[in-house]
Amino acid sequence: MKCTNKRTCGLLFLILLLFFCEGCGRVSYEMPYTASSEISSFRIVNQKESSELADPFAKDICVAGTDGILLDSVDMSRASAAGLFDINRKNTIYAKNIHEKLYPASLTKVMTALVAIKHGSTDMKLTASGNVRLQEPGAQVCGIKEGDQMTLNQALHLLLINSANDAGVVIAEGIGGSLEGFAEMMNEEAAAIGATNTHFTNPHGLPDDNHYTTAYDMYLIMNAAVKYQLFNEIIQMDNYTTVYYDKNGAEKDISVKNSNAYIQGNATVPSGVTVLGGKTGTTNAAGNCLVLISRDSSSNPYISIIMRSEGRDALYEQMTDLLEEIVN
Repeated sequence: MKCTNKRTCGLLFLILLLFFCEGCGRVSYEMPYTASSEISSFRIVNQKESSELADPFAKDICVAGTDGILLDSVDMSRASAAGLFDINRKNTIYAKNIHEKLYPASLTKVMTALVAIKHGSTDMKLTASGNVRLQEPGAQVCGIKEGDQMTLNQALHLLLINSANDAGVVIAEGIGGSLEGFAEMMNEEAAAIGATNTHFTNPHGLPDDNHYTTAYDMYLIMNAAVKYQLFNEIIQMDNYTTVYYDKNGAEKDISVKNSNAYIQGNATVPSGVTVLGGKTGTTNAAGNCLVLISRDSSSNPYISIIMRSEGRDALYEQMTDLLEEIVN
């Protein structure tokens, strides 16, 4: 075909050029990236030096699917969810409903402490607002009043050892500016560590329909928290005594005991296992909950979680069964 119009010829030339050059400059990937894979042809084709590659997100954590890992030797019939995770080997030893969204009760305070330690300084002064007067019947408090002053270090001890909800309020407002602002920081931290089935609305864990987590996400949160020395030091303490000040500058003495029966020596620990510390949680909505950091005789660390157990005695009986799997 002879082209008699210069504009038409130019247009035809461009069409033919685009047709024959389609795909030029593209890299063909035979193994396209998927979220569940640590390897893709993108990583292979574009790899120059290993130092240029970002580590896979799941490289340093235990990964567990939705099928569950149940053991005949563990009776978890009186709990809604439970998990046991080998930190060093990145291995999930036991898993029951670990991705089910549940109320965490005071397990929430692990995240509260994590955010506070990351964003605050231990000697910063905190002043209690009127929000320390919690309206929830039976809420655990240590008696902080409006205008009371203490350091973040003192508030963290009261939060984690005594599970004091009023200490959680003081921390949240001091670090986040408001309860809502701190809850946003908690949710940002949850997203950053991969706890994607978690949402917090407060720093203490009192019931709220939009306040939930999972046993697996609690493993991720605890795994992040135990990287901080201060957190580890506090959760291992069986008691704590300190002096803070009221709004007039008068001294206020307080002594509290750890709510964890293992730390108090009131629950049996399997031979070959050492419970280093953890966090308890109890509300009517959440049942009885417990997260622990433990180690075996070779000092290998493990994180164990039980959520929504039917009672306190059942909680510790089931947790002891779970800890037995560390040495089995």
